[in-house]
Amino acid sequence: MQEGTLKSDSHPGETGTRGDVYAADCPTRKLLDRIADKWSVLILLLLGHEDLRFNALKRRIEGVSQKMLSQTLRSLERDGLVSRTVVATVPVTVTYAITPLGQGLI
Repeated sequence: MQEGTLKSDSHPGETGTRGDVYAADCPTRKLLDRIADKWSVLILLLLGHEDLRFNALKRRIEGVSQKMLSQTLRSLERDGLVSRTVVATVPVTVTYAITPLGQGLI
């Protein structure tokens, strides 16, 4: 058995054959890295209640910079947790919504 691996019925620190959960390329670890970020959690929780525009998100999440909000929204969209809808108005209207995958995560 490999050290640092877990069985489905194991406890932390035990070993098994499912893969190394402590390895950087472990899928479970990648998921946790994606959703454990404080901005991601706050964005998903807000979008779980209603679709919001960028500035509405920025106003609701105290302390988030425009750059971090933009980067986090892009990452969540890339990962399929958030959708971005653009409406051709003047100025352009962009609305963010949680996807069914993101809703399932909540």
